[in-house]
Amino acid sequence: MKGRFQISFVPVLLTVAVLSVALAGLAQEIYPYRDAKRPVEQRVADLLSRMTLEEKVAQLEGTWQNRQFPVTFFVDEKGAFQPDRAGLVLKDGLGEMSRPSEHRGPREMAEFTNTIQKWLKENTRLGIPVLFHEECLHGFVAPKGTSYPQAIALASTWDPALVENVFSATAAEARARGAQQCLAPVLDLARDPRWGRTEETYGEDPYLVTHVGLAAILGLQGNEPFLDKAHVMATAKHFAVHGQPEGGTNVAPGSYSERVVREYFLRPFEYAVKEGHVRSVMASYNEIDGIPSHSNKHLLDDILRHEWGFDGLLVSDYFGITDLKNLHHVVASNDAAAKMALESGVEVELPFADAYPSLLEEVREGKIAEATVDRAVVHVLEAKFMLGLFDDPYVDPDYAEKISNSAEHQQLALKAAHEAIILLKNENHLLPLDQSKYKRIAVIGPNAADVHLGGYSDNPGRGVSILQGIKNHLGSATEVLYAEGCKITETVPDWNADKVVLGDPALNAKRIQDAVKVAARADLVILALGGNEQTSREAWAVDHPGDRDSLDLLGNQDDLVKAMLATGKPVVVFLLHGRPNSINYIAEHVPAVVDGWYLGQEGGTAVADVLFGSYNPGGKLPITVPRSVGQLPDYYYQKPSARREYLGSTVKPLYPFGWGLSYSTFQYGNLHVSPEEIGPEGKTKVSVDVKNTSAVRGDEVVQLYIRDEVSSVTRPVKELRGFRRVTLDAGESKTIEFTLGPDELSFLNREMRRVVEPGIFDIMVGGNSVDLIETKLNVGAR
Repeated sequence: MKGRFQISFVPVLLTVAVLSVALAGLAQEIYPYRDAKRPVEQRVADLLSRMTLEEKVAQLEGTWQNRQFPVTFFVDEKGAFQPDRAGLVLKDGLGEMSRPSEHRGPREMAEFTNTIQKWLKENTRLGIPVLFHEECLHGFVAPKGTSYPQAIALASTWDPALVENVFSATAAEARARGAQQCLAPVLDLARDPRWGRTEETYGEDPYLVTHVGLAAILGLQGNEPFLDKAHVMATAKHFAVHGQPEGGTNVAPGSYSERVVREYFLRPFEYAVKEGHVRSVMASYNEIDGIPSHSNKHLLDDILRHEWGFDGLLVSDYFGITDLKNLHHVVASNDAAAKMALESGVEVELPFADAYPSLLEEVREGKIAEATVDRAVVHVLEAKFMLGLFDDPYVDPDYAEKISNSAEHQQLALKAAHEAIILLKNENHLLPLDQSKYKRIAVIGPNAADVHLGGYSDNPGRGVSILQGIKNHLGSATEVLYAEGCKITETVPDWNADKVVLGDPALNAKRIQDAVKVAARADLVILALGGNEQTSREAWAVDHPGDRDSLDLLGNQDDLVKAMLATGKPVVVFLLHGRPNSINYIAEHVPAVVDGWYLGQEGGTAVADVLFGSYNPGGKLPITVPRSVGQLPDYYYQKPSARREYLGSTVKPLYPFGWGLSYSTFQYGNLHVSPEEIGPEGKTKVSVDVKNTSAVRGDEVVQLYIRDEVSSVTRPVKELRGFRRVTLDAGESKTIEFTLGPDELSFLNREMRRVVEPGIFDIMVGGNSVDLIETKLNVGAR
């Protein structure tokens, strides 16, 4: 009897299963949310009405199939998808998956994302696709993804059009592999360079950060309402006040007045929402006035959504929700953290669901309104519909391989590296170097022989070090010698590794002696100095430091410089690092100093091109270089009362904001505004003539600053309000024009209303924030 029952029942089960799948597929086809011709609002409303509470909560959860964390896996140890496990883990669907690129090349990732999308479409009740996100700080952070110059180096180009192209290429590579969301750009203001994440920013100035950030958003998203298969959702982060933490340590409080927060820290985000139509925002780890951002309803809901009109997706930073309990101690449990975060406006928990699974029971118990869950789910679904995932979630693995680190993208990476390089000092025109004068050149220093990409980088599959770039450039005509000189860290500069061992002074003394012997054989010394990926990085845990209490060079590098100068040979210093360093000795004694931050995979080629004159540097500092930490905060837009002299020292920085020399020289003149008087709602044009007074074609970044002479609220001594990178042939002159209006002239008055007050404005133009010519603008009462 038992045997006969089993034999007859199995076909019945199979028939029912097949019929269920068929009916589910039929239902998916005829439901309105499956109709691509319907408006997104109708499709979302229809789908939401059909979802169970379990399916809704699943859309607010992320997963990270990373085996260093205790998550529920649906891949095996080699990363292969396991359908049987997925049947348990993903039965209700999934909102997002974090970093599917990990340990997968272009083809492997494309095939992996296709497999998951297909499984979700065919094996879940409603067939809702998943959103894959990736890191894209300075290129697609994935194996064989093109690595462009670090974010602060991109800002050093002062070239929004170039930045847009970089992020357009980044988006294309990420989308080709199946990712649809990039966790970039970083719109934090880097107002304390002790902070290890300074390199991830576009510098200290809200105007520069805003416009470079807008370019990055446009490159990632394009300018159409629906995102095609060459674009991804940008994610503006970290919202907000993350870039000037107390003590310069990561995730420390950012407790500044509402005026300071709104005038400076929020401005890049406001423009990202209103002008850039950014599709996603990520909350920050820090607190503001005692309220952690992941629980700050005033910030995330009142300001971001209601005041600015943001209608996109708001995601947590990694572990930001559970940090409400573990770091900030504003709740006693993950359940309470989930409730607080969701009701404050955080819609998806990343990188994986740790707190948000409790939402299911909290809704059932009446602790959270289901309407609150619904509001978050709507934004998740809208994103997936706007990306076209319900209609075609798949990618082409062949194309993913073709576009990843393509020859075109390599050339773009080289162009970006060229434009990012900043000439800080060039005494007696030592640069560009004349190769014919030097039979032997010594390339020495801890950053000479290795490729340094900075934080949030993967292995691009290629890379050119400074040493290799110089060898390639010079060929066999000049002998290139090498010595390490010293070590910044005895440990390998692995950004991910917790352990950091700083350079050993005794060992470095021996390395310096060896370098002196090498330098003695050379006609010229090129020193590659700075920091590395362990000395300036995100300090994501107590046992993973990356912030510093000094900005001096580590690893006995000043001792190395002194030893090289003592040889009597000409010395050039090239800096690779993630934050400004207080290079006082170098600035005073070395005749030629060049800064590149981290220049990406093609950096060594760009360095050689600049040093030997194949490319004329035109980059400018997006951040002030202080003489010591004692000058902090040192951002240039200080208030009039902020800069009295120090006893025995100076308040002047080592290098000011906007600084950068060239092999060309430029002259400014004929500055005027037209009309010279406007009303508070009026606009004026600022024009200035810029002439290349040298015999060398070069780039200049024309910078416009303003100062409100008398105001009801104290205003900075100067503020950037326009910039333009221009190329001028030898002897060529161009007239550069800017427009000034309410956006540029307004500020928050005593009633916290944005106004343009009548009065006189100083209008200042030049090649940096110090060497400026001036005129006046009169703003009348009306």
